[in-house]
Amino acid sequence: MPPSTILDGNSFSSADAAALPAEDQRLVQRRRRVLGPSYRLFYRRPVHLVRGAGTRVWDAEGREYLDAYNNVASIGHCHPAVVEAVHRQMGVLNTHSRYLQRGVLDYADQLVATFPAALDTVMFTNSGSEANDLAIRVARHATGGTGVVVTAEAYHGTTALLAEVSPAMGGDQPLGPSTAVVAAPDAYRLGGGPALGAWFAARITEAFDGLRERGVRPAAFLVDSIMASDGVLSDPAVLGPALEAVHRAGALFIADEVQPGFARTGSAFWGFARHGVVPDLVTLGKPMGNGIPVGAVVGKREVVGRFGAEVPYFNTFGGSSVPVAAARAVLDVVQGEGLAERSEQLGARLRADVRALAQRHPAIGDVRGAGLFLGVELVGDPVTRTPDGALALDVVNGLRESGVLVSVAGPHNDVLKVRPPLVSTEADVALLVERLDEVLTRCTAAAVAR
Repeated sequence: MPPSTILDGNSFSSADAAALPAEDQRLVQRRRRVLGPSYRLFYRRPVHLVRGAGTRVWDAEGREYLDAYNNVASIGHCHPAVVEAVHRQMGVLNTHSRYLQRGVLDYADQLVATFPAALDTVMFTNSGSEANDLAIRVARHATGGTGVVVTAEAYHGTTALLAEVSPAMGGDQPLGPSTAVVAAPDAYRLGGGPALGAWFAARITEAFDGLRERGVRPAAFLVDSIMASDGVLSDPAVLGPALEAVHRAGALFIADEVQPGFARTGSAFWGFARHGVVPDLVTLGKPMGNGIPVGAVVGKREVVGRFGAEVPYFNTFGGSSVPVAAARAVLDVVQGEGLAERSEQLGARLRADVRALAQRHPAIGDVRGAGLFLGVELVGDPVTRTPDGALALDVVNGLRESGVLVSVAGPHNDVLKVRPPLVSTEADVALLVERLDEVLTRCTAAAVAR
């Protein structure tokens, strides 16, 4: 049976434990005993990491890996500016936002300045999951509805509420009774541009209409603006018509920027900006603190203000001193070092180089993405465009053995999900493409031999 979700598709199987070094086998056994069965390890042969710096991580045996997957450390592992900011603030004060502090206000002003003028209010959380949870609460309060529409392979977080709107969780986790799912706008198979945008908007309208027929009033459309779990779907023509459809339905548009935000998708800085839309609410997390837990909801004052005036909300760690210091250091680095522009330029080169590989590797069906967020769809037949999840998983694990870390995404686990740090160099991109070429050659030859 093929893996059912992206969580399972990327994960280690206990059946492969015997092939691990003795120390790693002991660690796996300890995890099972202490952490329980819910956790997943990456790769058929998990990586035992002990150190990281910049775009590289090292395992317990001293082997170096190019990290082309970890969006959390978006400005590189152990960035000195973040390390220094956290250390300095920890030595002065770390407390919550119910006291007057300049730090959280200075950062909030700096953060809001990166958004369209209408998005002018911030509520801090401890994570992207908390941000999405809060955004849905705000939307439900504003609209009086409960219905939430998401894409077919969406992943939005780990709370009970978000598990109900995250089809990618799979397993025995059911979607909520107020959740409706729409097919993702797959430009590779449906064609891109305005026609795709109209098609997607029509699906959203149908979903909200279906909710109403079940007696569920619409509240929100929640979407990752690069649709990462759906397979990195980057056509910038789809969210404009979607926004109009959402507002016609009386719902709010929530842009989940946990993965595509903070210059990951290029010079537009936020993924939704590539589509020329202004959401009602935007959620942030993961790369915001470069590994220090911090998230936020940024929204329109008329939406967030009403919620805040009528519903008490407090988050002990959201907006506390040390996470805010880390977040400010990250934003300083992204802006001060021109990483949005680097993401745009280096990402264009990466996509061009991988498209060049497709001339020699017919298994590369599509290369898409924006900035330093790449999706490479692997197919068994370039004519029928049949997804080849087995090959993609072989390639991901082959790259791991070759010292490059990436992952898979998409409903068939057939899309290589590549997210190099924003501080990556041309040499890093060249190494990534070189190793991908080598591993594809080996894996496709092995598949033919079978």
